[in-house]
Amino acid sequence: MKLTTGIPEGQLSRLSAFIAARMGLHFPKERWRDLERGINAAARELGIEDGKSCIEWLESSSPTRRQIEILANHLTVGETYFFRDQELFKTLEKPVLSKLIQSRHRSGRHLRVWSAGCSTGEEPYSVAILLSKMIPDLRDWNITILATDISPLALQKAAGAVYGHWSFRDIQPEIQKAFFNKREDGHFELFPRIREMVTFSYLNLVEDTYPSLFNNTNAMDIIFCRNVLMYFVPALAGKVARNFHRSLVYGGLLIVSPTEASISIFSQFTTVRTPGTILYKKEGQPRAGDFSCKPLEKPRVSFKPAAGFAPNRAVTPAKEVPNPQIGSRPQPPDGPLEMLTSKPGTQIRQDLQQEALALYEAGCYPEAVEKTQNLLSQDPSDVKGLALLARIYANWGKLGQALKWCEKAIIAEKLNAGCHYLMATILQELGRTEDAAASLKRTLYLDPEFILAYVALGNISRKCGKSKESEKHFDNALLLLNSRRPEEILPESEGITAERLVEIIRAMRRAEIGR
Repeated sequence: MKLTTGIPEGQLSRLSAFIAARMGLHFPKERWRDLERGINAAARELGIEDGKSCIEWLESSSPTRRQIEILANHLTVGETYFFRDQELFKTLEKPVLSKLIQSRHRSGRHLRVWSAGCSTGEEPYSVAILLSKMIPDLRDWNITILATDISPLALQKAAGAVYGHWSFRDIQPEIQKAFFNKREDGHFELFPRIREMVTFSYLNLVEDTYPSLFNNTNAMDIIFCRNVLMYFVPALAGKVARNFHRSLVYGGLLIVSPTEASISIFSQFTTVRTPGTILYKKEGQPRAGDFSCKPLEKPRVSFKPAAGFAPNRAVTPAKEVPNPQIGSRPQPPDGPLEMLTSKPGTQIRQDLQQEALALYEAGCYPEAVEKTQNLLSQDPSDVKGLALLARIYANWGKLGQALKWCEKAIIAEKLNAGCHYLMATILQELGRTEDAAASLKRTLYLDPEFILAYVALGNISRKCGKSKESEKHFDNALLLLNSRRPEEILPESEGITAERLVEIIRAMRRAEIGR
């Protein structure tokens, strides 16, 4: 019996090899029917006659990243609905969330959940509904529910929060009545108070950086990534799993679908078996000899720019963002904030910086703190060390400590725009949106060309419903990005290039997310 009805198997074989090489997606022969349906659907959106012609076009041209993502979207379409997998949500409610809520009620009242590959939003909204039922004093909590996807169209629908009957096929009727308004057209609209609990954002799990303060993917308590890794070739699935491990706090959980369970891919996690589902837990506190931490004899990671490490330079006042809290325009010191090579002990400090950064990037936060504190014991006013320590604590989920060390970095160098930007990201995680916006404006006052500050202000404005203000900030960011080389890595971005940030902003606009 033939596997396909219209596209020759030879073409499908070549297409399978192409998408594995270019996109990391895995389509063995037994899934070629899905591959054929996906390429036919992608062809229509790309304006190509049919699937056969689309394959020929792919083989003979150089598709743009946007076109590749359209193709990926159609090849990885996942079916989703509210409270999909009842056994999982029962386990999530008791004992996972009940214990976590009880613990956090005494220590900070904060929770962070990430739905990676959220599709049209039913999964993160299910989490929001569950939390609203479980936490009576929800207004007193700092709840982060981040939902990301590669498809702007899916994110657009998710942000709208309007669903048909098919999205409720496994939900209790009383939940539908309690959290949705029925519209005249027969669809159901989620209550605004639940919709506002979720932040939707564009993110490519293969290409983008995480964990990262820039995209809020750090210090997560729970990560959902169901029916996503099954599409990736094993090497990429393993890479994504390792990044998820680093994105979780110690004791945090990764939730995948049962069909994606793999000893090799999730070897860094502890497997937790519960009735009807399998969870992966990030145990303990890794040390330098563990799986996630590389030996320090020869650090492989160079000391790249990070928040608070940007060189200061003389700038002109930002006309669009005057800062009423600052009087006359200060003049930053000449030259970058780098250690003078003639200073005694310079090489020792540089080695400590390299080692501390390598530990931080490997997720070995206790040792990274120890190494950075050794660095600061030699020079307590070292802005690089102070900012790195703030960043380590932020990724560790210790936001109070992160804020303290960021404040020290600002005291040590008041004119360092990167420090103020780092402060803004930490304040956002703490739920202090107005204070974060004020810090971002200070960032732009010190450096009107600080691109990531415009992006952050755009996101804040959009989430607050200020669409025109948001678009103005994004326009400023794009204008500045046009003057950068596409391959240039942006300061404070943890590795994002100018070209990639342009694509992210455009994808966010297409999705009209964060409303």
